[in-house]
Amino acid sequence: MGGFPLVLASASPRRLELLRQIGIVPDRVIPPDIDEHPKDGELPHPYALRLARAKAAAVSERDALVLAADTVVAAGRRILPKTMTESEARDCLTLLSGRRHRVVTAVVLAAPDARRRERITTSLVGFARLSKPQIDAYLATTEWLGKAGGYAIQGRAATFVRFLSGSYSNIVGLPLFETAQLLRGAGWLQP
Repeated sequence: MGGFPLVLASASPRRLELLRQIGIVPDRVIPPDIDEHPKDGELPHPYALRLARAKAAAVSERDALVLAADTVVAAGRRILPKTMTESEARDCLTLLSGRRHRVVTAVVLAAPDARRRERITTSLVGFARLSKPQIDAYLATTEWLGKAGGYAIQGRAATFVRFLSGSYSNIVGLPLFETAQLLRGAGWLQP
């Protein structure tokens, strides 16, 4: 399978940057067009895996490996949105203030022969208690725009994190160790 081109099924510039960080440059990047709304009662792990699979299927190419991922921020059983308004971001940050939450990323590698390799990675993040001025200042940056849970750990929100367990790159948007393992398993990335 090492001879197949690699297609990244993602609109996320962060995923592309993360792959480049470990020396992987996809042959093509194709943003998938799928419905990302959670189903009623859907839990974070199944939701992330369903979306990653749907992204891979939406970009399915006959002669390529397709890499797709979806990252979910979860407070308990609740899936937090990719915030598009300041109000949504404020609600998320207020909810996450002073508590731990999970960041779940499902990664799917779809091969031309229809075989799929999948991994789910969970990281635990603890936020400090955030004051209203802290939240207001962060919202003024617009770093939260389009981010799951209303924050970007690789930006100014790093000052909110008092505890982190697991993969940092997972929280940014793609667990690099697990992704490299999938690519090695498919024969695309050399040991």
